[in-house]
Amino acid sequence: MSASLEKGISVLKEVIDAPIASFFESCVHCGLCAESCLFYTESGDPKFTPIHKVEPLRRIYEQEYTLLGRLKKLFGLSKPVTDAELEEWRVLVYDSCTLCGRCSMVCPVGNDITYMIRKFREGMAVSGHAPPGLIGATTRSIEIGSPMGLRLPAVKAQMKHVEEDTGIEIPLDKEGAEYMVLLSSMEIINFPEYLNAIARIFKQAGKTWTLCSEAFEATNSGIQIGVSDLARVLVQRIVDGAEKLKVKTVISPECGHAYTALRWEGPNLIGRPYTFNVQHILEVLDELRTQGLLKTEGFETQRLTFHDPCQIVRRGGVIEPQRHLLDMIANNYVEMSDPGKMNWCCGGGGGVSAIDEAMPLQLQAFKRKKAQLDELDVQTLVTACANCRIVIEESLEHYQMKLPVIGLTEMIAAHLASSGAGTESRPAKESPP
Repeated sequence: MSASLEKGISVLKEVIDAPIASFFESCVHCGLCAESCLFYTESGDPKFTPIHKVEPLRRIYEQEYTLLGRLKKLFGLSKPVTDAELEEWRVLVYDSCTLCGRCSMVCPVGNDITYMIRKFREGMAVSGHAPPGLIGATTRSIEIGSPMGLRLPAVKAQMKHVEEDTGIEIPLDKEGAEYMVLLSSMEIINFPEYLNAIARIFKQAGKTWTLCSEAFEATNSGIQIGVSDLARVLVQRIVDGAEKLKVKTVISPECGHAYTALRWEGPNLIGRPYTFNVQHILEVLDELRTQGLLKTEGFETQRLTFHDPCQIVRRGGVIEPQRHLLDMIANNYVEMSDPGKMNWCCGGGGGVSAIDEAMPLQLQAFKRKKAQLDELDVQTLVTACANCRIVIEESLEHYQMKLPVIGLTEMIAAHLASSGAGTESRPAKESPP
């Protein structure tokens, strides 16, 4: 056994905690998780069944922690997990899983398969079987500060552009501000209109906010590759910045896994509660709406729908704010089939979009989202995750679908009232099931 494989197996033994043990023991092998996974539904290949993706982990559990499994191992009746097998499983654990959590929602016995795959990635990474794209992104995050290799000067350049466009000063390292705003690399490079929108919205609302020179990047590649120690470093960087500036709330941007990593996993990773709140930008905007500080005018007249990002909605619980906000500015908004917490993934989350060799599979999986859009015949698609946005844009181009994709924060900013009086929001539509 190679040293890297030995380390990987050791980590896999360690990550098998009480929840994972109970999940393996309670699995009834019903296969319902298969029909919830877009990689299975769009390929028809049984190897993409979610529970099958953790088969090597299940075998290690059986061999190490069950009496029958130990006996089978002793008498050579069960095969050991090998390097070749883990390399084969890389496609299943990384390329064909976005950690979207839909399989966990449909499991009749409540098994969190997403949690199991997340833990499985710990051993995969340590044993040297993580995809090169994710290894590079994580290395850049740790050594440079962002998965795309962006440094503070790139942020400052975008700050200057926004200041020139809006006439609003973009604060940096402002101690005692109410909000510390985080950005993802894609918002810095691909969607700078997000920062423009933030500046205009907070200007109207009269809220104090700041960027942090030591912690501007929200993306947590450590979560995606599956190495908790690295995820901890990236979370701690944000915590240190927020506590140094003594802010009340850290705002996670339109980025799914950034929100999951900071809001839900972060305190456990660093081993203590935060001294500040963490909210997604949608939650903040909805609070401003309820406080009467978000005033809009005019309505979008084209037929549009909203793509619910998995990590923000299904895994993060942010379901209502986006619908309240859309109701302020959209006259012809329609829901997708399976909206809200059961919406289908774009196919590029969980680090999949950073894996070049996974692109053909990701585009095949996107057929599920394409079918949802074809049903509605909309003119605009709105979302609230920069990663979803760029994945969807690339996939739409591949399928020759001319459909603009817009961030909700950006759309809200486009409708900000020019004076103190804005439109009153209408009663929110009925929540999705």
